[in-house]
Amino acid sequence: MLNTVFLPELALMVMVLVLFFMTLGKFRTGTIQLVSLALTALTLAAAIASYGAKGSLFFDAYQVDTLSQLFKIVIVSGLFLIYGLGRGLTGIDSRLHAEYNMFLGISALGLVMLSSAVELLTLLLCLEISSYALYVVIPFRSGQGRMHVEAGIKYVLFGAAATGLTLYGMSYLFGLAHTTYLGELAQVMPALVATQPLAILASVLVLTCFFYKLALFPMHFWTPDVYQGSANETASFVATLPKAGAVLLLLRLVAVAGADITQLTWVLASIAVLSMTLGNLTALVQTDLKRLLAYSSIAHAGYVMLGILSVDELGMAAAVFYVIGYLLMNLGCFYVIYNIAPEGQNVTFDDLKGLSRRSPLLALTLLVSAFGMAGIPPTIGFIGKFMIFTGAIHKGFYALVILAVINAAVAAFYYLKLARAAYTAADDDQEPIALPLTTQAMGLFFILAIILVGALPQSFLAAAREAVAVLL
Repeated sequence: MLNTVFLPELALMVMVLVLFFMTLGKFRTGTIQLVSLALTALTLAAAIASYGAKGSLFFDAYQVDTLSQLFKIVIVSGLFLIYGLGRGLTGIDSRLHAEYNMFLGISALGLVMLSSAVELLTLLLCLEISSYALYVVIPFRSGQGRMHVEAGIKYVLFGAAATGLTLYGMSYLFGLAHTTYLGELAQVMPALVATQPLAILASVLVLTCFFYKLALFPMHFWTPDVYQGSANETASFVATLPKAGAVLLLLRLVAVAGADITQLTWVLASIAVLSMTLGNLTALVQTDLKRLLAYSSIAHAGYVMLGILSVDELGMAAAVFYVIGYLLMNLGCFYVIYNIAPEGQNVTFDDLKGLSRRSPLLALTLLVSAFGMAGIPPTIGFIGKFMIFTGAIHKGFYALVILAVINAAVAAFYYLKLARAAYTAADDDQEPIALPLTTQAMGLFFILAIILVGALPQSFLAAAREAVAVLL
């Protein structure tokens, strides 16, 4: 039984252990990347093989269900794509490549375990495993001044503050409900939140750590500086996988609070609107692509919250589908950034000029990814937004949907600006960008996935509905 339900975690632990032993010797970057990709592929196969497994472990603090197994597949798939984004770890000190991949694996392991955690202290422990690994790798950047040091310090300080507030909220919840298990909290929290103002404050404080991971207002201030200061490889990880884990935990925690808690709902709705508005308006004036994607991620976190707030099958399934689409579209953008910058430098709009001549594949990947994030059909981003807004309308959140649609229209401006920059003519003396066959295959994967999943979303939506059914 343990081997079946715990198979993805065991496979990921083996991968981390192998990478640890590789840190003790001297291996070429190509060898390290090949081993990392192979072991991640095996972990992904293990996650897919255990998709139907169900059970509980560790005194019922660790629950394996359809929702957790789906997110394990998503997280491991994202790790595989990040390992395979380009030609070696160009932005990381060459002496630390094995350590770098090992710490990314540890962070992914924390997120995978977070997917099944159903007890508050276990949740926090898994989240800290993931976070501490990222605290280590953000300063690994080389050759770009001291930005990575500032980014690392800011990420640690915000993480410490978020963890402290979350622990404070957990102490209140335990005092009110006398339990830390989500299943038991689900039975008492709706009545507590309806009658005890302190329960609302405690719930918001507990959610703080997940706001930090998701870059929701007001725990978003770290995002642009950390994205800009960290290596392109690291930024692609921070921008995607922790957000998938945060969405899963917000789904579980909001489901615990209950479907008709007006006070808590409007607190979270206000946070969603502020995140969307602040993220989109600030993104309009950015010239550095990673800072633009950072503010974009703040806005997307607001969109996801609309689905989470619905607390019904349609809205929560839309949130799960949306985060899968967001992972694909964002990694598509980082794939382009990674391959434009041969020495791991930051990329601006000026660097995109003439990209359609230098590498038509990179330009098309950026175009499709930008169209997806703007919500233009038939991409996955369009279907994701449509489902999110449909779920919110179904719950009567008309004002929120109107504000979200306005924000989506504002966001379309800077996403289309990305596409326009890639197809703007530049000097004829620009050298073409040569991409290995495997890197070209990665670009084609992002293009096809973003379009085909958007055009044929039925199976993915069905899987999302099946996954969230365990919460209702």
